[in-house]
Amino acid sequence: MAGIMDGVDARTQMVGENRLELLLFHLGGKQRYGINVFKVQEVIQCPPLTHMPNSASAVRGIVNMRGNTISVIDLGMAMGEPPVAVPEKGYVIITEFNRKVQGMLVNSVDRIINMNWKDIMPPPTGMGKNIYMTAVTKIDDELIEIIDVEKVLSEIVGQKTVVSDELVEKGADTEQYHVLVVDDSSVARNQVKRTLDQLGISSVSCNDGAEALALLKSMLEEHGDISKKISMIISDVEMPKMDGYTLTKEIRSDPLLRDLYIALHTSLSGVFNKTMVRKVGADQFLPKFNPDELARMVLEALENEKVHAIESD
Repeated sequence: MAGIMDGVDARTQMVGENRLELLLFHLGGKQRYGINVFKVQEVIQCPPLTHMPNSASAVRGIVNMRGNTISVIDLGMAMGEPPVAVPEKGYVIITEFNRKVQGMLVNSVDRIINMNWKDIMPPPTGMGKNIYMTAVTKIDDELIEIIDVEKVLSEIVGQKTVVSDELVEKGADTEQYHVLVVDDSSVARNQVKRTLDQLGISSVSCNDGAEALALLKSMLEEHGDISKKISMIISDVEMPKMDGYTLTKEIRSDPLLRDLYIALHTSLSGVFNKTMVRKVGADQFLPKFNPDELARMVLEALENEKVHAIESD
C-alpha cells in the first residue's frame, strides 16, 4: 500500500485531456467505489483514532499527521452502510475537497485505473435523490460507483450558504443576467444556484460538460447570438462525459462561443489548477465553496466587458 500513490504528480498531465485516474476501494461488500486520484494526497493504514465528543456519528475520530489534525470519516457509515468494524484494520484515504483535508475510512483499497471522462456516466435514472454517487463507470463488466464526496461532506460538516447583506445589495441590479451552471453534483449545483438567487440572477443548470456544450450549440442554432441567452458560465472541472477543462477548450475553439465568460468552480484546489485555467483559456478559477467568494467573483465578472446583459424578449 505504501507505493499505491507513488507518481501521482506525474499523472496530473492527464488533466485537460478529458482523462482521469480513479482510486478503487471497498466499503465492506463486493461493490467497488472510486474517487479521483487528483483529490487524494495519500493512503495509509488506519492509525489509532482519538474520539471527539459531540461529533457526527460518522466521524470515527481524529488523527494528527505532520502537525495537522485531520477528521476521519467512516465513508460507508456516512452513506448509510455498516461502519468499518475494526478501524485499525481499514485504510484511510487522505483527501482534499473544498480547501479542506479530511480522511475517509474504508475497508480496503484496491488499485488505480486510468480512465477517460467519456467512459464516466451519470448515475442510472430512477435512483432518486438520496444517493451518494455522482457518476458510474464499468470495469470488466462491473459497475463502479463514483462517490459524491461533496454531498457526504455537506451532510456531515455542513456548509454556509447565505450571502452577506453587503454583497446582496451590490447585486440589486443584476436581474438582466443569466448564468449557465455546470456541475455533476446536485449539492454543488444547488449551492451555486442559491448564491445566484440571492443576487437576483437567474440560472439554468447542466449535469456535465457534454450536456452544456449541446445546450449552447442549440441556443446558437435558435438565436444566433449566444450573448442574448447566456451571460456567463460557472463550471465544475470533474464531470462525466466531458470535464470542465475540455468544455472550456471546446467553447474557446468555436468562434460563436469563444467570447463567453467562463469561471471554473471546483473542489480541486492548488497552483496546478490556476495553470490549467490559463492553458485552456478560462477567465477565472475559484475553489469551492464559499458563498461570499462566489458572489463577489460573479459581481466582479458582471462588470467585465465580456459579460453580457440578457435582452428581454
